[in-house]
Amino acid sequence: MVLLRTLLTGAALSLALATPAALAADKATIGVAMPDKTVARWIDDGNNMKKQLEAKGYVADLQYADDDIPTQVSQIENMVTKGAKVLIVAPIDGTTLSDILAQAHEKGLKVIAYDRLIRDTPNVDYYATFDNFQVGVIQGTSIADALGLKDGKGPFNIELFGGSPDDNNAFFFYNGAMSVLQPYVDSGKLVVASGQTGMDKVGTPRWDAATAQSRMDNLLSAYYSGKKVDAVLAPNDVIARGIISSLKGVGYGSGDQKMPVISGQDAEVPSVKSIIAGDQTSTVFKDTRDLAKVTVDMVDAMAAGSEVKVNDTKSYNNGQKVIPAYLLKPVLVTKDNYQKVLVDSGYYKADQLK
Repeated sequence: MVLLRTLLTGAALSLALATPAALAADKATIGVAMPDKTVARWIDDGNNMKKQLEAKGYVADLQYADDDIPTQVSQIENMVTKGAKVLIVAPIDGTTLSDILAQAHEKGLKVIAYDRLIRDTPNVDYYATFDNFQVGVIQGTSIADALGLKDGKGPFNIELFGGSPDDNNAFFFYNGAMSVLQPYVDSGKLVVASGQTGMDKVGTPRWDAATAQSRMDNLLSAYYSGKKVDAVLAPNDVIARGIISSLKGVGYGSGDQKMPVISGQDAEVPSVKSIIAGDQTSTVFKDTRDLAKVTVDMVDAMAAGSEVKVNDTKSYNNGQKVIPAYLLKPVLVTKDNYQKVLVDSGYYKADQLK
């Protein structure tokens, strides 16, 4: 009886120690699907995610899809087949994953949409991202402030660029920016010389720099003979660099022809250098270390069967349901504060920006 009681006590203790979180952290595999390595921030996102997951005891199956939708679908299929417990997915196209996520759901997998919303499927559990509308507000405000619009200056010529139409975030960025800029357009203080507004006209497929450069070339040729462009709304740094290449090709940034005010996003190293040099005006910094931490905390909470922390339950309807989200705050970066925001925080080393 003493031996039996001892064995039962030991078994009960073992069972108590084997909490869901402990079991999950014991080599459970977490699939991490990133869209590409073309945009530097996705490399940082992937590395931060892998580092923080492994620090918690998970196995991170990190895959990059080279901006190819079939490749990403295949990678996620493999993650499901190999027994991943949670999928963290930054989709290339947020509308193309319904079938594979249905399969994942049938096998009991949880799904976190990472930074980009996954659309048209009920099989998304949570969304971890930044306040994407606020990103746009920051971009629009940076342009308005740099031009002195609040002080009544103007009119100024502006051209508008949007992100990729297959990325749900692109609409939030554009709408956020236009919530600031549209009143100035309506009052005549900002003039869109091309007349091209709305995501159906200004979107940039796949966030491609060459596409943005080509469109800017066409705009300058068609609408700016004999006049200058004073500002360009660029939704991210990749597109901003394409725009800058186009502008420099016709003499902006040399002699007495100043560069227009140009926004951006992601605080990529080449663009921060461009800000320091005076070619790009600003960018929006989204600390991928913080986003990775929030996402890993979601994984831990689901594994433990505890409440997942979110701070938005209204904004992100994916066409099937509203996805509970955790939104982080983006930060404006300019020549005046890049040292404090990016270097002093440890995100970049000073030598990287020289």
